[in-house]
Amino acid sequence: MKVLVSDNLSPLGVDILTRAGFQVDVKTGLSPAELIDIIGSYEGLVIRSATRVTAELLAAAKRLKVVGRAGIGLDNVDIGAASEKGVVVMNTPDGNATTAAEHAIAMMMALSRNIPQATVSMKAGRWEKKNFMGRELTGKVFGVIGFGRIGSIAVNRAQGLKMKAIAYDPHMPQEIAEKSGVELTTLAELARQADYISVHVPLTKETKHLVSTEFFKNMKSDAMFIDCARGGVCDEDALYQALKEGEIAGAAMDVFSQEPTTLENCPLLALDNFICTPHLGASTSEAQENVAVAIARQIGDYLKNGTVTNAVNVPSVSAEVLAKTGPYITLAEMLGAMHMQLARGGVREIAVEYGGGLAEMDTGPITVAFLKGLFTPIIKDAVNYVNAPIIARERGIKVIESRTNRTDDFINTLTVKVLADDGENVLVGTVFGKNEPRLVRLNTFRLEALPAGPMLLVFNNDVPGVIGALGTELGRAGVNISRMTVGREETSNQNIIFLGTDSVITDEVLNKVRGLANIYGAQALELSRYDIGQS
Repeated sequence: MKVLVSDNLSPLGVDILTRAGFQVDVKTGLSPAELIDIIGSYEGLVIRSATRVTAELLAAAKRLKVVGRAGIGLDNVDIGAASEKGVVVMNTPDGNATTAAEHAIAMMMALSRNIPQATVSMKAGRWEKKNFMGRELTGKVFGVIGFGRIGSIAVNRAQGLKMKAIAYDPHMPQEIAEKSGVELTTLAELARQADYISVHVPLTKETKHLVSTEFFKNMKSDAMFIDCARGGVCDEDALYQALKEGEIAGAAMDVFSQEPTTLENCPLLALDNFICTPHLGASTSEAQENVAVAIARQIGDYLKNGTVTNAVNVPSVSAEVLAKTGPYITLAEMLGAMHMQLARGGVREIAVEYGGGLAEMDTGPITVAFLKGLFTPIIKDAVNYVNAPIIARERGIKVIESRTNRTDDFINTLTVKVLADDGENVLVGTVFGKNEPRLVRLNTFRLEALPAGPMLLVFNNDVPGVIGALGTELGRAGVNISRMTVGREETSNQNIIFLGTDSVITDEVLNKVRGLANIYGAQALELSRYDIGQS
């Protein structure tokens, strides 16, 4: 079998695949057209961030069985198209966590001691000792936005420098943070308290421009900001103004909204109190060797033995089990993603109940799929079918499974109750026919909805005119409704309306919907797209 390595990869990874008996071709820097011309003869494809695995490329990949990303980010892979083609997509979520955290600490120290500026000065032939007065880190407050794997490593390193650590992470239980000696706080309070603030969250709808004008105005005037996570989490225009006007003392960034980044598209580069690196967070020899070795072993194990490791689009189950439970695995992941977007605050406990004939099946992969769906909206590519239970355990989330032969109205039911800081939500799902997932209950509301794609969930009083007014408002905003389901609560005059839309509902449109008469709540949801005909 043949494996193509289309991006730069440590020779250790190539050697592992070669010694395993694969023909390995290393062809980097190919244009999309050149890649399409040759991809048809390969069973495996190893990439990093440069190669774009598009639907067009996958259509030409007649023999391709697996795509392996030597790293974590999968923004350059059309995962939906790969799933439709039956191509497994793998990544290595843990290979560069340490080096990414250490890079943030390095940037903090470089900021504190003016190392880049002093280097430039000396290389220009100047000795300007008085111009580069620094500051100590000992005793300062280190604040992290995102206390996941990388954020927790960064905190550990900062604590080793005798810094006090605080964190903002609405999905992390307080007791888990306390075990690491970290105080959880609000985003605004973190801005006010911290001397150094480091970002460690993925780019999602919720985190885009999470750090913007108001945040910088809340920071201390002598505080410093570091972002080595993902471009777009920080509003670069707001950061530029904060630095230029002296609202904060300095900033360091490794990631940008537009990459490659130049002075033409990023005026931050012209500021003396701003330092930067060209997305080097994972660029250490150790990290590159770790991810190369990991992805080579994963691809080799899959192509030779069928063993799936760190896959983001297929669970590690046999073909026989997948044939029986596959539709419920899809359903569970949908419900998980919906639950996380409905929940407020950290998730504490998950109770999964399998009803009817589903109780007799191998349900382990279904529970894992729910957990993967649950974490995907908040940590994206860092979660997969292998590490989802580990992430739940690290976050102190209790997972309870039960089975019952009884169901209300369906042959099989999947019922999930999630207890969060602010209460609980109950979702019940089933599968119509052979492979049509449906949400049939949300708390006390009964309905039959496909939980897929961009959606709008509306809570309303059951009176005439609500649906008409809602449709008119969405029409004014240019939002096309692809499907609609109404769920009714039998003991009250309240309804829920589930709308599938062709595009994601913006905050502006959402606020207008919330202002309509007899609507007392509305929420935009972003779920994976799903075609009824897919298997």
